[in-house]
Amino acid sequence: MDFTFSEEQLAAAEAARGVFAGVAPDAVPSPALTTGAVAEGFDRELWDRLAGADLLSLLPAEEYGGAGLDAVALCLVLRESAKVLARVPLLETGAAVAAVQAYGEKELKDRLLVRAGRGELVLTVAASGRTGHDPAELAVTARQDGQTWVLDGVQTAVPWAYDADLVLVPAHTEADRSVLALVAPGSEGVALAEQVSTSGERLGELRLESARVAARDVVTAEGAWQWLRELLATGTCALALGLGERVLRMTSEYTGKREQFGYPVATFQAVAVQAADRYIDLRAMEATLWQAAWRIASGAAGALPTAGDVAVAKIWAAEGVRRVVQTAQHLHGGFGADTEYALHRYHAWAKQIELALGGAGAYEEALGDLLAAHPLGQGR
Repeated sequence: MDFTFSEEQLAAAEAARGVFAGVAPDAVPSPALTTGAVAEGFDRELWDRLAGADLLSLLPAEEYGGAGLDAVALCLVLRESAKVLARVPLLETGAAVAAVQAYGEKELKDRLLVRAGRGELVLTVAASGRTGHDPAELAVTARQDGQTWVLDGVQTAVPWAYDADLVLVPAHTEADRSVLALVAPGSEGVALAEQVSTSGERLGELRLESARVAARDVVTAEGAWQWLRELLATGTCALALGLGERVLRMTSEYTGKREQFGYPVATFQAVAVQAADRYIDLRAMEATLWQAAWRIASGAAGALPTAGDVAVAKIWAAEGVRRVVQTAQHLHGGFGADTEYALHRYHAWAKQIELALGGAGAYEEALGDLLAAHPLGQGR
C-alpha cells in the first residue's frame, strides 16, 4: 500500500502549518485552575484565518467553491491543529460537510456547502449518545409528520454546541433506520444544558422535545450515519497523533536540557528506552490512521469493512496517546504538573481525545464482532 500524499494533500498540510504557527496552546486559562469552561466560545480569529487559507473548503467539490479533497487531507490538517491545541470546530464542521456532500440532496448541498467553506456557517455533530457510551443514533427518535420530522431525545457532550449554527443529529426511526437531522440550537423544542469537558471546553447536552425539522434538512440516505461516525473517529485519531507528536517533542527538548549528575537525562538508558517506546506508539498510530483514512477516502474493499480499520486506528490512538502523555509527565518530573507549563494542558486534551466517541475497549469489542461476522479473506 502506498501512503505517499498527493501534492494537493501536502499543500493543505503546509498551509495548515502556516496558519497554526502563531497559535499558543496556553491562550486561554488553564483547565486545572478553572472551575467552569476555559472560554465561552471557540477561537473565531483563528477560524477566520483558516477560512482565508481555504482550509475550511478542503472537502467540498469545486462546484461548491471547494478543493474536492478527501478524508486524508482533512486528517493532515487536524494533525497540525492538535499540535497547538487549536480551539476550533474543524473536525466537526469538516465531517458534517463531508457527510452532507456524500449523502445529502442537491438542494441541501447548495444551501450549506459554500457557506460552510467560507467559514460563515459553523456545524457540529451530536455523536456521543445519551450517556457517552451508548450508540448515538439510539438516543434520539425520529418520526415523519408530513413535510417535517419530529425528534425526541437527548444527546450528551455535543462539542461547540453553543457556537454552532446547526447540529447534525443522528436519530432512529420506527423502521429501525438511521437519519441525520440538521437542528438549529434555540429553535422550538431544542434546549441546551452546559457541560464542561476534561480539557475545559464548553460542551452542551442537547435536549429535543417534539422538535420539528423540515424534511429538506434531514439526510435519509442509507449508511450516512455509519460513514460520518467512521470519519469522526478517524479524525479523532488524527488529533491524537498530532498531540502525541508534539508532546514527545516537548519531552525530547526537556530531557535534552535537564541535567542530572552532570549529564542530560536524555542520555540515561531508562529515559531513552521509554522515549523510544513512545516513538513506536506514534508510528503505529500513524500507520493505522492513514489506513483508516485511505479506506474512507477510496471506498476500497478490505479484509474487513472499513469500520474494522477505523477500530484498529482508534484503539492505537486511544491507548497510544495515553501512554505518550503519561511517559511525558513521568520524564518531566514535577515540572510536568506546573500550570505555567503547557504539558498539563496536553495531558487534559489527550484524556478527552482518548475517550471521545468511545475508548479503546469499546472499539476492541466492535473489532471482535466484525472478525466474527467477517472471516478474514472474504472482505467486503
